[in-house]
Amino acid sequence: MEMASTKISPARGKRKGDKRDRTRAALLEAARALIREKGYERTTLEEVASRAGMTTGAIYGNFKNRDEQFIALGQTYWAPVKPQIKPDATFAEAMRALAKATLAAVDERRPAAVGRLTGLAYTLKNSELRARVHDITKSSYEFGAEWLDLFERSELPMPPKQLVRVIHALIEGLVMQRILTPDLCPDEVFYAAFGALAKVNSR
Repeated sequence: MEMASTKISPARGKRKGDKRDRTRAALLEAARALIREKGYERTTLEEVASRAGMTTGAIYGNFKNRDEQFIALGQTYWAPVKPQIKPDATFAEAMRALAKATLAAVDERRPAAVGRLTGLAYTLKNSELRARVHDITKSSYEFGAEWLDLFERSELPMPPKQLVRVIHALIEGLVMQRILTPDLCPDEVFYAAFGALAKVNSR
């Protein structure tokens, strides 16, 4: 979506935007590794830059501060679940697709689980970061409620504004519990949980 502002280097024919993306990705990967080793509170931006083999100027060119980096880490390694749902799908079909996508997210999110929990613990003690997370989550809820509003109201177990919060809590809880105790949270639990929202039997 940023093609209009992307410049081409005559010497190499490479997009400057591509290099910036690679730099950002390397910094985020370095940050994730350090957070796993030391915890979020003891990881500095300078250490992240050093681990990535870059200057401090590179990291401050991508993130204003540690909180902004935290948000970027969440959006990259704990990205929203994105089910494949047909435009004409019923709510029950959508919930089954969401259960499938949530299961797929377990393997994607597992490497980031420790960093996620560390970051959440830090967020609870940081009022400014909590406010930022609140705003991002609120925006996500508004978007999700608009999507749920497209279904027949008779299919929904509760108003969209409530349902989107329940679905979010369900996704986060199921993923983390599966990572923590996989044998106690098998696939059928995921399908049963989302099926219950759609008032269908998972079997």
